[in-house]
Amino acid sequence: MNPLYLTEGDVAATFSMHDALTVVEDAARALAEGRAENKPRQRAYTKSAVIQVLAAAYDGRLGHKTYTVAPKGRGARFWVLLFDEAGQMLAMIEADRLGQIRTGAASGVATRYLAREDAKTLAVIGTGWQARTQLEACVHARPITRVLVYGRDPKRRAEFCELMQENVDAKIEPVDHPRDAVAEADVICTMTSSTTPVLEGAWLRPGTHLNAAGSNRANAQEIDVEAVTRAGVVAVEDIAQAKVESGDLRAANETAHWSWEHATRLSDIVAGHALGRTSDDQITLFESLGIGLWDVAAASFVFDRCIIEGRGTHLPIPS
Repeated sequence: MNPLYLTEGDVAATFSMHDALTVVEDAARALAEGRAENKPRQRAYTKSAVIQVLAAAYDGRLGHKTYTVAPKGRGARFWVLLFDEAGQMLAMIEADRLGQIRTGAASGVATRYLAREDAKTLAVIGTGWQARTQLEACVHARPITRVLVYGRDPKRRAEFCELMQENVDAKIEPVDHPRDAVAEADVICTMTSSTTPVLEGAWLRPGTHLNAAGSNRANAQEIDVEAVTRAGVVAVEDIAQAKVESGDLRAANETAHWSWEHATRLSDIVAGHALGRTSDDQITLFESLGIGLWDVAAASFVFDRCIIEGRGTHLPIPS
């Protein structure tokens, strides 16, 4: 069979947040149990552009996500190539939507395992495209009844709240300062492009869970050092990747009494190989960078669903 070409529309039609939470949780457990392999993101540069590749193997399949970023280009475009164990290409998948959903789902899984079970108030800092699935995933993971949203642009903030209110039952409210959101939150998601902290650790209430998901650059911080050092649990997807990419954790390691020995793989918490939250007043942190395993697992799910539903276009190339 020739490889299947799947569009953004095919992904959107076959991959829900409910699906993604199950897929990411299962993949995380497989990683902890040695049934999956993840490789940290690799980058190569020209003078004006960068290509990024994330590779993984899971459930008898292999694949990688590839995307380029160029200041003068039309913006990043994401692609996943999926292969079987025989090395045959199964699919080429447009992966903007796939990446958006799986990024939210990773925060949702972390929230499921690290937030207090009675968490009801969510704060979202950031009002871009990726922030939508952060909100959606956390509402799936905990009985959230109230969402407080901050973004720098009041108009975009209001539009984000109006849009998301159509999709969730929780009451969504815009606020004028990030501290106003954080001070009342049980769960927090930061999803911004900021290079300097948008959240201060001093604002965090005891018992809060924080998903810091906006940055995968060593020279950018979305949360300050105190937010890291106050956390009793610091979960990451891949420790080797975090040491290279996490500006939040690198800053804490360089300037405070925090070391990489305090970082725990989220997959080990999911599999029960490491402790998560141990008390109701403990602050917990998930430092989300995005790993290839989530992409490959999501792509495999979408491919199987599209085969069942007869979606996609067969490419005129040998597999």
